[in-house]
Amino acid sequence: MSQLFDPLPLPKRIFNAALSAIAFSLAALALVPLFAMLWSIFTKGMPHLTGDVFTQLPAPAGMKDIVNGFANAVIGTLLMVAIGSGISLPLGILTAIFLSEFGKKTAFAEVMRFLISILSAAPSIVVGVFAYGVIVLPLKGFSAFAGGFALSIIMLPIVSLATEEALKLVPNSQRLASAALGAGLARTTSRVVLARAFPSILTTALLAIARAAGETAPLIFTALFSQNWLESVMGPSASLSVLIFNYANSPFIEQNNLAWAAAVILVGMVLFTNLLSRFVIRKRLQAW
Repeated sequence: MSQLFDPLPLPKRIFNAALSAIAFSLAALALVPLFAMLWSIFTKGMPHLTGDVFTQLPAPAGMKDIVNGFANAVIGTLLMVAIGSGISLPLGILTAIFLSEFGKKTAFAEVMRFLISILSAAPSIVVGVFAYGVIVLPLKGFSAFAGGFALSIIMLPIVSLATEEALKLVPNSQRLASAALGAGLARTTSRVVLARAFPSILTTALLAIARAAGETAPLIFTALFSQNWLESVMGPSASLSVLIFNYANSPFIEQNNLAWAAAVILVGMVLFTNLLSRFVIRKRLQAW
């Protein structure tokens, strides 16, 4: 019994330390591209991040010493992500509930799960072309609604597949306990299973929102771009990702600077969304 508390032999301790050092080194190496990207974005974008970018429209190309901003792109991004969330989150969560609780291992559920997996692997530009043919062509115009619809297709498989896995992690004993108290399947799912999986579902939703906020290709085919304020969801809309794409390739230094500033805002939105998910989950876990 005392052998359990004896120190490891020196060769094993050296081997363990060597593997630990290799693991930490590889982990640090994997973080280098991330920190390099953040450093480049913030050092080049922060000097051009002023209050005007949140209140003013983009200035005409080539004009200097004029107020310049991208408030319309911020509003357009938030609006299209909200439209995409409003479509994908309810559908994705309900689909996951069916696959995990009601359909389970039925043939229809297996086919649906397979199709959702294929949809999750579809390139975003293909989603944009699909939304262009389904929304833009019939309505004869680019629009923020079409952009939100394209984003919802990208978000849907993320929400449904991750939510299904979150529901599967709920211990089956809790379902049985609820059934023993006389609760039906629907009541058990809504009051026990969903409540227990809420932190994971919330994290999934926020990550899907962060993914949608950075999409560019689908919005080029659906919302296009606009230099003006958004007047209607059925009209063209600016977005941060498309603004970065357009202005990063511009020959005008003012637009290049605005692209870096927009990149700071977009990265900040993604980071804030992730931090918010962590904060909410921690509060929820502490409440339990």
